[in-house]
Amino acid sequence: MAIYALGDLVPTIHPEAFVHPDATIIGDVRIGAYASVWPQTVLRGDDGYIEIGEYSNVQDGCVLHTTSITPTILGPSSAIGHAVHVEGARIGTGCLIASGSVVLNGCVIEDGAMVGAGAVLSYGVTVPSGHIALGVPAKIRENVSFGPDKIRFVVDNYVDRAKRFRGELRPL
Repeated sequence: MAIYALGDLVPTIHPEAFVHPDATIIGDVRIGAYASVWPQTVLRGDDGYIEIGEYSNVQDGCVLHTTSITPTILGPSSAIGHAVHVEGARIGTGCLIASGSVVLNGCVIEDGAMVGAGAVLSYGVTVPSGHIALGVPAKIRENVSFGPDKIRFVVDNYVDRAKRFRGELRPL
């Protein structure tokens, strides 16, 4: 596994978390119980910390970084889809950040909010609870089609997937 300390900055990974062997974890990164981090994802906590809440997942090919001013926080029971870039943002509980989106410094994604696939949130955007950010640049709309039950389905699916990979993944 590519897990690195950077000077005194050492990752903290809960024993019940799953980090795929092809993910890269550097510095002050905190991963909670039953969270999962998938292949080709990079979590680089060099300027500040990154926190992945319990039961949350960071899917394949994501890049999470931080700044010395603003940490990157993914709250519990949330999902970050494939190939997402998050830097210096705070993502609440029960959120979905869909594939290919960008969430930049100072953004706040409130509990139960979503960022749609391919959306770009520039600096300091807030997505209120129950809303979705769509487009480039992102516009905030009421979320009427993808509720908490569907987000929970994604989160539960990745908790189950991590259990399977923990038991069955083997190099050839």
